[in-house]
Amino acid sequence: MDIRDIRETQLRLLHRLLPDDRPQDLAVRQGQFHLVVMGAERVVCLPRTPAAAARLPRRETGLRELAGLGLGFRTPEPLARGGGRGADEPPFLVLDRIPGEPLEPAALQDARVADAVAAQYADLLSALERAGADPRARAVLSRPPRDRWGRFADGVRAELFVLMSDGGRRRAERELGALDGVPHLARAVVHGDLGAENVLWEWERGLPRLCGVLDWDDVELGDPAEDLAALDASYDRGFLERVLARDSRAEDGLSARVAAIRGTFALQQALQAVRDGDEEELMDGLSGYR
Repeated sequence: MDIRDIRETQLRLLHRLLPDDRPQDLAVRQGQFHLVVMGAERVVCLPRTPAAAARLPRRETGLRELAGLGLGFRTPEPLARGGGRGADEPPFLVLDRIPGEPLEPAALQDARVADAVAAQYADLLSALERAGADPRARAVLSRPPRDRWGRFADGVRAELFVLMSDGGRRRAERELGALDGVPHLARAVVHGDLGAENVLWEWERGLPRLCGVLDWDDVELGDPAEDLAALDASYDRGFLERVLARDSRAEDGLSARVAAIRGTFALQQALQAVRDGDEEELMDGLSGYR
């Protein structure tokens, strides 16, 4: 996607918010909830649906709270928010831009790189788990309900099964059944989408250094297995094992929880999309169930 795909009203807004950037130099990324337009020093998030726009204030508040937790890596700093209902401009959130780029999976074919990256991911996850015990985080971040996975399964059956083939429903039932043994945990700060595209790195002396983490839309207190599942989906299982080997707190049953949660990612995407009215994300999430 590039700047030519942006609507005229959004282009006018970007000209005001990013006056020092030339339109042809702006990079555009489409996420599940936002169009993200990246200038040299600032990033503009444009919600793709009214539901995503309604969540912007919560996202801004969450980012401000994260900044005070001393996680040891950068998170985006909110700079401005506006537009939306009753305004002349589309809704938006402006963030500062963190330097760095996502790490390509091919880079991990080098064992030295893989070891360095695994160690830093383990540190990142440890920082999130420590932050989960911080009274400041526990005071402001939401917790999933105790029956979170049961509610999720009920939602899939009620809202998505009608859109699936018979084979798709059987597949979904197997994936939902794997969640029956997942316990309720709320001990760590959970990013909620810790895939490779949301973790930024810079190269120093032939090795990558973790610079920051983006896209905290789904941050809450929860199970570290959720972030490990996103990591597992981005890289191969061998890399996940490298990360777990560096975490002395990895407990029995963690790998099973990771696998069960990862198995529902497409269903999670589709259920959120149907509730947000996002047809494109819905069809993508259901592509293996039709």
